[in-house]
Amino acid sequence: MLFSDIKRVIEQVSRDKGIPMETLIHTLEEALESAAKKKLGSHIDVEAQYNPDSGEIEVFQFREVVEDITNPDFQLSLENGRKLDPDCEIGDSLGTKLDTTSFGRIAAQSAKQVIIQKVKDAERNAVYEGFIDRKGEIINGIVQRVDRGDIIVNLGQTEALLPAREQIPRETYRRGDRIRASIMKVLQDSRGPQIVLSRTHPQFLIALFRSEVPEVAEGVVTIETASREPGVRAKIAVSSQDSGVDPVGACVGMKGSRVQAVVQELRGEKIDIISWSPDAARFVCNALAPAEILRVVIDEDNRAMEVIVPDEFLSIAIGKKGQNVRLASRLTGWHLDVKSEASYSLAMKEGYATLMKIPGVGMTLAEALYSEGFTSPQDVADATIEDLLQVEGMDAETAEAIIEAAQQENTPANNTNRPGPGIFADRESTDTASAETAPDTTTIEENRQVPADEAATPESENE
Repeated sequence: MLFSDIKRVIEQVSRDKGIPMETLIHTLEEALESAAKKKLGSHIDVEAQYNPDSGEIEVFQFREVVEDITNPDFQLSLENGRKLDPDCEIGDSLGTKLDTTSFGRIAAQSAKQVIIQKVKDAERNAVYEGFIDRKGEIINGIVQRVDRGDIIVNLGQTEALLPAREQIPRETYRRGDRIRASIMKVLQDSRGPQIVLSRTHPQFLIALFRSEVPEVAEGVVTIETASREPGVRAKIAVSSQDSGVDPVGACVGMKGSRVQAVVQELRGEKIDIISWSPDAARFVCNALAPAEILRVVIDEDNRAMEVIVPDEFLSIAIGKKGQNVRLASRLTGWHLDVKSEASYSLAMKEGYATLMKIPGVGMTLAEALYSEGFTSPQDVADATIEDLLQVEGMDAETAEAIIEAAQQENTPANNTNRPGPGIFADRESTDTASAETAPDTTTIEENRQVPADEAATPESENE
């Protein structure tokens, strides 16, 4: 089959559809092979080849050279074979060129269907390969239509879906409006690749800052993590690879110009920009800004922190409907329990009093036990000696005696009969500390002390 402009057609389709030329040529060859088998039978051995120099697609039927022919569709006599190739021998396979104009209308229709289907499949694969590595990128599109709250976005070469759950609350779009969103998912489907967009994902916020802040795009400033309540408030934690560059100031920009551009795109969503810290306690203090932090108690096993704030900062630390502490928890990856200083002191006194019911446990020992998470005699009774050895100043003998005393204390028959001072008499006699409010320091468990005036004064931007 000869097409005078087949090469030009292949090049044009390749450009328009984004399909490699090799894929289109292979599709044409498969289509002609299918047409030949439709005409001559599916059992024959045919092969189509495209010659880019002549622009001709040739179809050959291959047959084996034999002495005695038993199947003319697969075999060729040596005499006829010598006419095609004078050097052929018995056992060689020779190809005979077929006249493609004789394939007929049915075979041509079959070839057409193969070409259409193969081109569609190649186009889908090209779209999938073009977007699969672009997750998290911002993409611009035009609203094509709105279907039950979901927005269909025209990206040019394909369409994308912006589900209702991935749209910022209270924002509306009409057909023809321009829209920006980040690519969240690229799914391979039988109907073609499905590109899912999002305007609520934290990655969209990060991508907006990357486009607005040159230092972020160049890698000088890094956005470590982000958390959002779309349309209301967001927090991002930033760090700098260059000690001479202020990461917070770089993201805020001159007179807030950079962060304001992001806020406008997010329909007025307020953004807090805080300094990231490798120290988890300090990072949490920064994330809860502008609240002042007095004490942070870390529970590494449960990845939780108990944060103590002055009474007047409790509402600020928690935020409206728990918004501030919720965002801070998502940002840091720690479960945060914010308490006022008064409630913490009361709970601590009650905990000390409960622990001091164990015979021989005085104030100092009760404080050490409480700081390690033992808040009741039952906790001590259920503990092992190895658990109590984590308490500062504890030895195996003392730990064993404390556990035994706690178990006796929890026995109903012994609740009214408290033995006299025993092994802890000397410790109890020296315990004169009261459960008054701790001095003005932020205490971080595991023997880490951070001054209160340094623990919770991160920079933040509330626009």
